[in-house]
Amino acid sequence: MKRKKRKLETDNEKEELVFEVLIEIPKGSRNKYEFDKKRRLIKLDRMLFSSVHYPSDYGYFPETLALDGDPLDALVLVGEPTFPGCLVDVKPIGLFKMHDEKGPDEKILCVPVADPMWNYLQTLDDVPQHLLREIEHFFTIYKDLEKKKTGVEGWNKDLTETFRIIKESQERYTQNQE
Repeated sequence: MKRKKRKLETDNEKEELVFEVLIEIPKGSRNKYEFDKKRRLIKLDRMLFSSVHYPSDYGYFPETLALDGDPLDALVLVGEPTFPGCLVDVKPIGLFKMHDEKGPDEKILCVPVADPMWNYLQTLDDVPQHLLREIEHFFTIYKDLEKKKTGVEGWNKDLTETFRIIKESQERYTQNQE
């Protein structure tokens, strides 16, 4: 089944832009799943060593390539967790900047367009501040017991920057395919 491509055209269209995110890890899970590109399956990569769980659904934008060499990460705010392999139409509302042992590891915060509990959110200012702090705290500590370091730079409310990162990751993916 051929997937519709949704490319970023202009910054003026950002309110209407909808992207697809492939969920790897459901909200509330300690299991770290990853999509195995070669076998085209979701695989259990590891259990989180720390006694924490993912504060939102977690996945990636298909057909993107982030600076760390992986697809661009996405956090999807949901009332109920979806499941690994679920494709969700989302609207990006902000950017979370951090880094790990591979370098910059940006994550795009999104809301599912089909969820009336979240789809009214337009920017990070609309998200409960405590939830943003929970997400930031999770990514500050989730690798501590693995003896891996992460650094959190925090939230970026600039949607133009958010869409620039998505567009650049789409372009990087396309260039890498040639």
